[in-house]
Amino acid sequence: MSIATYIFGIASALLTLGVVVEMLRRRRLRERHAIWWMVAGVLALIIGVFPGVLTWAADIVGITLPTNLVFFVSIFILFLVSIQHSTELTTLEQKTQTLAERAALQDMRLSELERRLDSESR
Repeated sequence: MSIATYIFGIASALLTLGVVVEMLRRRRLRERHAIWWMVAGVLALIIGVFPGVLTWAADIVGITLPTNLVFFVSIFILFLVSIQHSTELTTLEQKTQTLAERAALQDMRLSELERRLDSESR
């Protein structure tokens, strides 16, 4: 690999980590959502600084091409992010349904009270 490839890999990993940290700092991203992106950024930084680690890890796992390991780990991290978002979406849907039901009950109670007030004032 050329020196430009190493520099590009390290710069990309540092940029990823920087963006995640900045989004955390500005409260545009919550900690529980940033964990997997931080893991991906740190792994990319380690591979960028020590490219032999990727070959070593691919040999241990039994993968012939180290780039296939990169794709596998990337897909696995995206899978975990997807599961995390799905569980949070399910929770939010349940809370939204509960809030809608409570709002409907409050509206029904308010309408009933207004109806009673109108009938008593006449």
